[in-house]
Amino acid sequence: MPDPTADLHVPGDGERWRCAGCGNLTRFDVTRTRRTTDYWHVDLAGEPRVEEQTVLSESVESVSCRWCGRSDAIEVVDRADADPPADPAVG
Repeated sequence: MPDPTADLHVPGDGERWRCAGCGNLTRFDVTRTRRTTDYWHVDLAGEPRVEEQTVLSESVESVSCRWCGRSDAIEVVDRADADPPADPAVG
């Protein structure tokens, strides 16, 4: 049986996640690992703030649908393919 997470990645411009089980396009629980280089600015009171971040690597470990809970039906689709057709009555 193929691994459902084998092709999971953070959607790029023009892409989005979609749950093939229920059609959800907006709510997902995502577990990912990131390796970053951060530029920290610590103010005189000692409060740190990340002012710049460079992502060196990132992997998506799991994505599950917040609506139906499925993790085996998540797919990356083109944004245009996932958006519902515009309603001509609205405008």
